[in-house]
Amino acid sequence: MSVDFRKLQSFVKIIDAGSISRAAGLLNTVQPALSQQIAALEQHFGQKLLIRSNSGVTPTEAGLVLYRHAQLMLKYLEQASLDISRASQALAGHVSIGLATYSSSSTLSLPIIQEVRRIHSGITVHINDSFGQILSELVMSGRMDMAIIYASQPIKGTKLTPLFSEELFLVANAETDMGGSQDASLDLKTLENLPLVLPGRGHFLRKLIDEAFARVRIDPVVVAEIDSVPSLAAAVKSGIGASILPLSVVRGTPGLENAHVRKLVKPAIRADVSLCTPDPAPMSEPALAVKAVLLKVVAELIEKPQAGLMLV
Repeated sequence: MSVDFRKLQSFVKIIDAGSISRAAGLLNTVQPALSQQIAALEQHFGQKLLIRSNSGVTPTEAGLVLYRHAQLMLKYLEQASLDISRASQALAGHVSIGLATYSSSSTLSLPIIQEVRRIHSGITVHINDSFGQILSELVMSGRMDMAIIYASQPIKGTKLTPLFSEELFLVANAETDMGGSQDASLDLKTLENLPLVLPGRGHFLRKLIDEAFARVRIDPVVVAEIDSVPSLAAAVKSGIGASILPLSVVRGTPGLENAHVRKLVKPAIRADVSLCTPDPAPMSEPALAVKAVLLKVVAELIEKPQAGLMLV
């Protein structure tokens, strides 16, 4: 028995639908035919792939592995068909980019789209900055072409290309008295009793912030945890609390134009940002073209002192 793309497509659809009967309806086929395809796959791989119950089906560990690989293969088959049909034409296709929330990457989306539009008008760029999804997993599973994420350590199934490092600054509304001049830096210890609004504990930045406070042995007064940049900016502007953010986020977020911004020292807080791409799976030609544009835009941004970015 050979594993053909039709069986893989059916397998992916069953897991996405959570039910063989629902998948049969979506694929306009009959349930016994799908069951036979799953049985053939299980026989070929010598592994049980699905757990059946009254509420539907869930993949086994082996099933999850096949699901990830099947998604990649189906995606590249679709892209191959598109590339072949347009071989004599300009690059075209759909390329998705994930952008980590609360990072300078949010300021990159517009210039990336503009540059891709200028050079490769046939490519449609999809930007995803959803906090609720782990971007590296989307890249690893093939559901996203690339992502700009906070990371410096290797992530299985992906390749990380260091882009830049950015310092975090204290940002407070205009009425907050931080003491000293506007240009003076602040020791982290001076924030001991300052109300703060910060990203939730699951966010990479929050982990860096908590580790920095732990090094100076103080517990920050966190009055709210907010995983939305506009909502956090509104909280800072209203005076609910100050926050700790990259400088580019402060400068690029409406509502923080007149905020007090102070550099933090002892310790300074720095975050490394990397480009996450699939590995060892190859990238499509349109994705490679967009990657080149992305790296060009990042290089130009790093050259601007006001961006506050540093080479890693």
